[in-house]
Amino acid sequence: MNRIDRLTAILIQMQTKRIVKAEEIANRFEISLRTVYRDVKALMEAGVPIGSEAGKGYFIVDGYHLPPVMFTQEEGSAMLFAGKLVEKMTDNSIRKEFESALLKIKAVLNESEKDHLENLHAYVEVKNVPHDQPPFPNHFLTTIQKAAVDKEVLRMEYSSNYAEELTSRDVEPIGLFYYSNAWHLIAWCRLRSGYRDFRTDRIKTLKGTGITFDPRNLLSLQEYLATVVQGNREMEKVIVLFEKPHAKFIGSTKYMYGFASEEDLDTKVRMTFLTGYMKSICRWLLMFGSSVTIEHPGKAKEIIAELLEELNFHYQPQAVIN
Repeated sequence: MNRIDRLTAILIQMQTKRIVKAEEIANRFEISLRTVYRDVKALMEAGVPIGSEAGKGYFIVDGYHLPPVMFTQEEGSAMLFAGKLVEKMTDNSIRKEFESALLKIKAVLNESEKDHLENLHAYVEVKNVPHDQPPFPNHFLTTIQKAAVDKEVLRMEYSSNYAEELTSRDVEPIGLFYYSNAWHLIAWCRLRSGYRDFRTDRIKTLKGTGITFDPRNLLSLQEYLATVVQGNREMEKVIVLFEKPHAKFIGSTKYMYGFASEEDLDTKVRMTFLTGYMKSICRWLLMFGSSVTIEHPGKAKEIIAELLEELNFHYQPQAVIN
């Protein structure tokens, strides 16, 4: 990137937040802090009203805005990719706002770039998995993210996985986390007096209470996730290969055994599990017979062999004693 393009990009970056640290600029463009200082000085000499706060960073004086800039074809394509993910992995409120933002982006593209995005649309698709996933509620993700930033207590009716009855909860949200094909609200539950992980597709009703909470005694989302990882260090990784025709029948059952990820290998599917109950997942895998192959660990193969030996002994014809 030449210096003129970098100066423009720095100016755009400085308009994305109230204060931007010099280290953030240096990391983004892979330049030294000395170069950052020179670039900022050059922008100031060009008439851009940039201020600074000692120990914090740079800011642009209120009221100054960079005129609209053109997006590159690659930037427009990246936004289209993001839109495909938003369409399948978020709720209606997020989709609506993203579509509005994407229209604004398309409006400043030139004709050839607009045609490129129109043609690219047909070549990119995201499959919604698992196929039996319940639809997202219409507006909960927007409400949750706003409450997390505003430190507002949320009131909801929640249905757990193991019971159909609803429980009313007042929670203090610390963030949203996406895993196992679902969005999860991580929050301090006032009913249970502890941190809880709520799947957003099991929230039946949700509204803000207008009550704010003090976040000083709560973990951040990153701190909470770090404690989960620490607590799972005793978990063991199991990697197995499923024949693809059989893999599609597993459905959501895999989540009961610590499903973490999967990889499409043409005729097979490699799945990774994290489990604290090795024998339990081995008993489950046994039901798939020769359509599954354990890649790791060797201990799982030994357990399968032991289970087969037990079954073989159990069903052997007993000798008749005269």
